[in-house]
Order: sequence, then C-alpha cells, then structure tokens
Amino acid sequence: MNFKNILKPKNRSLAIDLGTSTTLVYSPEDGIVVNEPSVVAVNTKTEQILAVGHEAKDMLGKTPPHIEVTRPLTGGVISDYEVTEKMLKFFIEKVSKSSFSFISRPRVVIVVPLDVTEVEIKAVEDATLSAGAKEVFIVQEPMAAAIGSRMPVRDPVGNMIVNIGGGNTEIAVISLSGVVTWKSTKIAGDEMNRNIIQYAREVFKLLVGESHAEEIKIKAGGALPRKERVEFPMRGRDAITGLPKEIMISDEHIRQALSRSVKTIVDYIKMTLEVTPPELTADIHERGVLLVGGGALLEGLDTVIARAAEIPVRIADDPLTAVVRGAGLLLEDEEFLKEVSLPSAREI
Repeated sequence: MNFKNILKPKNRSLAIDLGTSTTLVYSPEDGIVVNEPSVVAVNTKTEQILAVGHEAKDMLGKTPPHIEVTRPLTGGVISDYEVTEKMLKFFIEKVSKSSFSFISRPRVVIVVPLDVTEVEIKAVEDATLSAGAKEVFIVQEPMAAAIGSRMPVRDPVGNMIVNIGGGNTEIAVISLSGVVTWKSTKIAGDEMNRNIIQYAREVFKLLVGESHAEEIKIKAGGALPRKERVEFPMRGRDAITGLPKEIMISDEHIRQALSRSVKTIVDYIKMTLEVTPPELTADIHERGVLLVGGGALLEGLDTVIARAAEIPVRIADDPLTAVVRGAGLLLEDEEFLKEVSLPSAREI
C-alpha cells in the first residue's frame, strides 16, 4: 500500500439534490453516499445542532420546548440560511469521513427549482461555499432529472418531464439543452401529507402527525381504485376526547383525501402542454411524459395523467434518485455542465 497516496489530498466532486423533504449527495467514485431527510434538530438554548437527517426526523413532534426540529427548505428553496449551511456542512463532512484519503474542498453541482430567484440562487451558493465547497455550479432540477433519466436533452426533440418532489411539482419541456416551457406548483408530496391530516380531522375527528400521514400515503395512497382493498391503521388523538385513538382506514379514504392534489397536478401538466410549441408537442405525443420524484410512486398516478392528457406516461427507473444522478453525470462532462448551469448570482 502506498501511504503517500493515502495522505495526498484528492480533489473530489459532489452532486447535491437539496430537496425540501430529502437531501441526496452523489460522488462519481462511490455513487449515492447520503440519502437523508432534510431535517435538523437544534437546541435553542445553545444554538447547537443536535441531530441531522433520519435521527432528526425521528424527533418530529416529540421534543421538549428547548429543542426545535426544523425543515430549513420550503418549496425547494432555503428558508433558514444558517440551518441549511450547517446541514450541508454536516453532509459534506460525512462524505469526507467515509473516505480514507484527505479530501480537499470539493467542487459541487447543486440543483434548484425552476422558479428560483437570483437572491435564492445566491443563498444556495453562499451556503454551499460556507459549508466547505471550493466551487459551486447551479443546475435546474428538471434538467438534472432528465439527464439522470438518460433523456436526449441535447437533441432537437421535445422531452417532457414531471418532477413531483416534496415541496413542489415542476413540469418542463426540454429541447437542445434548455427548458422551453414550464409550470410549477406547490402541490406536491408535502401537500398530499397535509391533505391526509386535514381529511382525518374533518372526517374522523382525529388529529394525525405529519410522519404518520406520510406513512399512510406510502402504504395506502393511490390515484385510482386498487384491485384489492387495502386497509391501514390510522393513529392519533381524538379531537373531541383528547385521548389516543386508532381507526382502520381504506385506500378509498386516502384516494378521496388526495383527489384535489392529483387533479391540480394533472391540470398543470395540461396547461404546460397548451403553451408548448406544436413541433415539440408532436414529439411529446410520440415519446410520452416521464415522471420522476417521490410523487411519481403514487400508485395509478401515471395512468390518471395518461388518460387526462391522452399521451403515454412512464415512471423513471429510480424516480427518487434521478435528479442527483443527473447532477452527478454533469460532474464528468465539464463542457455540458457549463452549458446547462445557471449564471452565478455572486457575480451580479
């Protein structure tokens, strides 16, 4: 073993999908090295970070007054700069510690939503550099997702991608390495969780926590009636008696709870198609729509969209990691990275 090589700092590149609900970090050498909730627990007395990721998410709704569990991103953009910076630093250091070599400050490709402002871009750049990055490239989420799904984004053809994340749903038509038309809505995974919480309160007079609502969505949620009825226990606090209560709910209840959000996503897809140039619409009609993001896993959603828009719809092979894998592929193609990355807001 050559100890000189171990002690020699090596340049490292990282791709980061800084999502509202989940943060993923990818390195060309090791693949996805971090896949954790974008949640941070802070001691408000000492301003100390107590936990990040899964450990912090497990604390949601269970903390004493001096411990605050926060999501520092809202709708895919930074809402709490200091906590985001600390969370990024934690994840970058975690990747560094997992390597046997001393790692110099990494080059980072980080993704942002389509409707991000210059101020929000600067916040992402500043937070990433303060967290330990040497250089930052900003790429739009749908572009990264399309690259990660191996869509021919450089070709003069219409590629339509729908990214249903935690904080927002983005619909984009991509051609010749650029986004031609797009729409964005805050109706996404987190809103679906809130739909279930609201439905439980209104229909069953049951107060349900966010984590439990998400679990119900994953286990029993759907956009279409299932072939076989699915039942799942819903646990919470009775709004009338204040006592713990458990009831059995079915997939039909959850489908009703999610119906408005599903309709909104379908409507936004149709609105995007309406403003897409005819030549690209013809390509999309032939090639179909690709779904990525956690929301793409909602059972039957692809079928509902296909029926409503009258075009083929398919789900990406690994919809949860398409964005970060696309950003990772850009790390290995410097020329293409410069072509698709946004101008730095720090230079304006």
